[in-house]
Amino acid sequence: MTDPASALAPRVQAAIRAALGDEFADTDPVIRPFALKTKKGPNTKQDKGFQPGGGTAAPTRPAADLQVNAAMSLAKRAGRPPREVAEAIVAALREAGVDDLVAGLEVAGPGFVNVTLADDWVTGATRELLADDRLGIPTPAREVIPIDYSSPNVAKEMHVGHLRTTVVGDSLARTLERLGHHVIRQNHIGDWGTPFGMLVEHLLEVGEDSAEAELLEVDPNAFYQAANAKYRATKDDPSPDSFAVRARRRVTLLQSGDAETYRIWEQLLDRSKAYFNRVYDELDITLTDADLDGESRYNDELPAIGADLEERGIAEVSDGALCVFLDGYTGRDGARLPLIVRKSDGGYGYATTDIATLRHRSLDLDADRALYVVGAPQHLHFEMSWKATELAGWTRDKTRPIHVQIGNVLGTDGKLLRTRSGDLVSLQSLVDSAIERAAQVVAESRPDLDEVARGSIAHAVGIAAIKYADLSVSHDSEYVFDLDRMVALTGNTGPYLQYAAARIRSILRRAASEGGSGEVPAADQPVLELTEPAERALALRLLDYGRVVAEVGDTLEPHRLAAYLFDLASAFTTFYEHCPVLKAPTPQVRASRLELCTLTLRVLTDGLGLLGITAPDEM
Repeated sequence: MTDPASALAPRVQAAIRAALGDEFADTDPVIRPFALKTKKGPNTKQDKGFQPGGGTAAPTRPAADLQVNAAMSLAKRAGRPPREVAEAIVAALREAGVDDLVAGLEVAGPGFVNVTLADDWVTGATRELLADDRLGIPTPAREVIPIDYSSPNVAKEMHVGHLRTTVVGDSLARTLERLGHHVIRQNHIGDWGTPFGMLVEHLLEVGEDSAEAELLEVDPNAFYQAANAKYRATKDDPSPDSFAVRARRRVTLLQSGDAETYRIWEQLLDRSKAYFNRVYDELDITLTDADLDGESRYNDELPAIGADLEERGIAEVSDGALCVFLDGYTGRDGARLPLIVRKSDGGYGYATTDIATLRHRSLDLDADRALYVVGAPQHLHFEMSWKATELAGWTRDKTRPIHVQIGNVLGTDGKLLRTRSGDLVSLQSLVDSAIERAAQVVAESRPDLDEVARGSIAHAVGIAAIKYADLSVSHDSEYVFDLDRMVALTGNTGPYLQYAAARIRSILRRAASEGGSGEVPAADQPVLELTEPAERALALRLLDYGRVVAEVGDTLEPHRLAAYLFDLASAFTTFYEHCPVLKAPTPQVRASRLELCTLTLRVLTDGLGLLGITAPDEM
């Protein structure tokens, strides 16, 4: 199954070669969808009961379906005006014969080539899509792709900073798996280091079965803050029995493998895992305990890494610390910027762990791409850690580490989302707020539903609101967390897409109850015909699905899929307004439009699934 742009591309490339010469044979034809005008979101009348109509003008066919923009970039190389290049490309296309695919070619403006696809090709391609289990999604060469995302800390509550890395990372994992890649989820949790001395000591003091210990599974911050308060209060007390002294001693015991200390550490980890899993379940995140790849995994490797880097002259001692100084990395004062491998106190930090991590993902996991879905401020740190790993020869040539940079979540005041006390807002509170706000919307719009049904829908809508708001913007940009906008059933929101899916299910249920069928006929008995502009426009959007999913796999940008799904839902709204389905003029037209509805539902729910969003049966 081939999307329109992919079907046209080799024809245009051949035409460019014929028009300009063999040296232009591999030119990107730069094919883009023509600017299709679709109504953005359902209108008030539809919101009140899935009723068609709403006063929008009947859609007309656009001037073209696709636009070839290659002439603009080719003009300088060819030494000819862009419009003349475009005319030469069109002449070559006509000479080659493209009537099976193209119905119209027109040079527009300074050198754009507007392409109208043949109606028979669009209809035939849509019928093929109906019979395609993969919905047009290609199967590229299989890659091994570890994805590092979420990465909370043991004995600490997940906060707003974990929202985006968790949601974006999970969507990328789902999408890459859908494309056929071998995805290895890596939840690189913070489960080692000096804080665990005070946490272990505090757990021993309060008791492993105490109510305070149980807080680790509900409110980890309370436990952490209590331990930290004890440590701060005694940090200057040198007596052997002071909490701070005992906590420091525990760090040494933990690092040396003391059995009892290690057992208590495992208690902390197990209780934190229960907390992580509760949050992941509520957000429908695919991470499991099997995906945990914490800092502790690499602890035993760190001394050897430091010694090896120093022995080979990659690292040197500076002010008591073992550092790697890389060419081209300097501070604001022009001084060399150190990557600290071993601190002056003998401890190891994030840089050493990240060197060990990339070594494992490249040499042991055999990664093609190693994705790190982590906050944008960590970019310099990753660059330097990866460069040091490469210098040491601890990566395969094929492995590409990639930082999928994550931007901040802002409040409506345009500042980082924080509590009144200045702390980062907890992830759980964001989820609770979204579900609560969604429950109000559902209660207002569907008072006929019982409490259980409303609760189920409210949960799905609240989670969709959070995820879609995050995924609909570029992952490296900021966005404002505005619940009123996010849970709205109109506009570019997750609930609007869920609403569109629920509307289609309603149509298919009614068709079945009236003796019609929402099932796709056998491939050798196609009934789909595209006679109205709105039908054709919807079909063209459906045909683009596979290309868009493939683009997300290449660019690692889920917002492309979110934008596509919104455009698809908007195109369906226009179709629904102007093309009666259940009251179609003939049984043949009714059956054809039911096929189009069924295909739209399949694509919409599949795409939402790649974003990690469920589509309830009703809204």
